[in-house]
Amino acid sequence: MEAPGNQPRPTTDAARLVLPGRSRPYLLAHRGNRAACPENTLAAFRRAVQDGADILETDLHLSADGIFMCIHDATVDRTTDGHGPVAEMTLDQLKKLHASDGRSAYPEERIPTLAELAAILPGDRAVALELKTDRFLEEETCARLAAELDTLGLSRRAVVLSFSWDQLACMRRTAPYIPTGWITLSGLRPVAGVDLLGPIWPFLFANPTYVAAAHRGGQMVCPLDPSPDRRLWYYRLLGCDAVLTDDPASTARRLRKSP
Repeated sequence: MEAPGNQPRPTTDAARLVLPGRSRPYLLAHRGNRAACPENTLAAFRRAVQDGADILETDLHLSADGIFMCIHDATVDRTTDGHGPVAEMTLDQLKKLHASDGRSAYPEERIPTLAELAAILPGDRAVALELKTDRFLEEETCARLAAELDTLGLSRRAVVLSFSWDQLACMRRTAPYIPTGWITLSGLRPVAGVDLLGPIWPFLFANPTYVAAAHRGGQMVCPLDPSPDRRLWYYRLLGCDAVLTDDPASTARRLRKSP
């Protein structure tokens, strides 16, 4: 659903993702370091931290018994040696699958839970959680996610992302203190109502005032560009708050980021 144009602006500084001691633009590792490791695995997340990533991005589905799982697809077919929908498998069933994505160097990787990701996250880093199932249209599910983030100590070090405005609206109703970010493939101007905007990267060339306009509304910008290295100069010129990358080691070198 396209975002309505009259949504209220974010109202508190607490709603913004701020990482003391980490310099902007923040380096946002897309599914961990998926260039070097199987995506959305603990190996990929650990490698991204070593590379200097400020924020670990992952995708969230729910298992059949309601556990938040870090996996992009609705099925396990592409990235594991199993078959079938994530939502129809229990945690025990999912943990029996190998998530090496065909990479022989990572035979023991499994699909991590959100809690397992939190356990390896350094205290000065954050997570970006992309909601990948319509279960996040249910207030009960959003409330459960908020409660887990509270328990894990991540409420102020997390941003919830989605292409779905309705999912974000449900999350904002349920836990307005957790920052939200809208990933969008349409619209050349910032839309109010979320804390972070993730426009597809050509929009920033079509509208060079996009970032400045977002900043006037108290919003952060992270272009949707998993291969950003050739355009980092432009994102820095515009003042982008974060950059997404599939290869945080390469992007960190160009940003001169350190672990």
